Amino acid sequence: MVNHKVAVYYTWDRTDEIEAPLGIIDNRFPSLFETRRILFPHYEELADPDRFDQGIAGFMDQILKRNFVEFVETATEVTGTGVEQVERGDGSGTIRRLSDLPLDDVDTLIVISFDSIRSGQHAGADEIAAARSFLDKPGNLMFVCPHHDIGDVDDASPADRTEVQTEHFLHHGDRTIPPQQRFGGFARTLLAGLGTPIENRFGLHPAALPDGSPAPIVAEHQLDRLGLLSRVETFNLHPHLPHMERFGEAIDKMSVLARQPIDPNAPSHPFTRDGRFTLDALLQSKRGVFKGDLLVGDATLWSSTAGGLESLRRLWTNVVSRGRHS
Repeated sequence: MVNHKVAVYYTWDRTDEIEAPLGIIDNRFPSLFETRRILFPHYEELADPDRFDQGIAGFMDQILKRNFVEFVETATEVTGTGVEQVERGDGSGTIRRLSDLPLDDVDTLIVISFDSIRSGQHAGADEIAAARSFLDKPGNLMFVCPHHDIGDVDDASPADRTEVQTEHFLHHGDRTIPPQQRFGGFARTLLAGLGTPIENRFGLHPAALPDGSPAPIVAEHQLDRLGLLSRVETFNLHPHLPHMERFGEAIDKMSVLARQPIDPNAPSHPFTRDGRFTLDALLQSKRGVFKGDLLVGDATLWSSTAGGLESLRRLWTNVVSRGRHS
């Protein structure tokens, strides 16, 4: 057993997410009913409306949150201690800010920024200060993990918006995703506040091997001072993964620890037209930027449902059993 203490902070406001109007398809989670309809016969075990909420709440409870159960079980088994799990807004009307968490005895903090940008979740000054204080302790490790940003048309003319969103949609090919679905506002503001501005760009379709397994990542093992990628060969095949783009100070403060290949046979996407065939999948703060370590990757690094699970388990084990470093 390794005496690490792990906390997972889900940055969504559950009330806001489940009350998103179903008449508007953009920038919300699907309802459980919609997911069952589009993916039939999958999830028919969740069809009973007397047992399972068929709205967005049902999707969050029965599909989204269950994606992370296996990581929590692995971390609990490896560390011998439970994993603290906190939702920013759990539906009770109370908001638990990052600064409200008892982090003094936590050394591994995973921030799952699966919040819809529509919901306006932003890291306040007190939360940024709490994160900075956490990273000021040697040996502490913080992962900040947004998800994709699909269908961003802020820079497109009104006449071009449908064309841009259609290209994004056809590239990833997931019919459960609306033309625009943007996540990670909390992560973006937290990272900017820490002096490492990084944005989760796009939703890129990852490459697979002929047998259907994820294509190997391109890892910079010489930069992996914590050994987090030891024996980690792949991530997963979630169909829309973000490119973690560094801006400003982050270019000098954060290194690309791993890149993931993009499916060369997927329909065209603006990101790949200039010859880019990998996305920056995992970033790590350079030595000396913080006394602890900051990493930035996709939220699905902690998910068990998109393939590559054996390799992901090795990543999880490496994270929660890592040795202390100077």
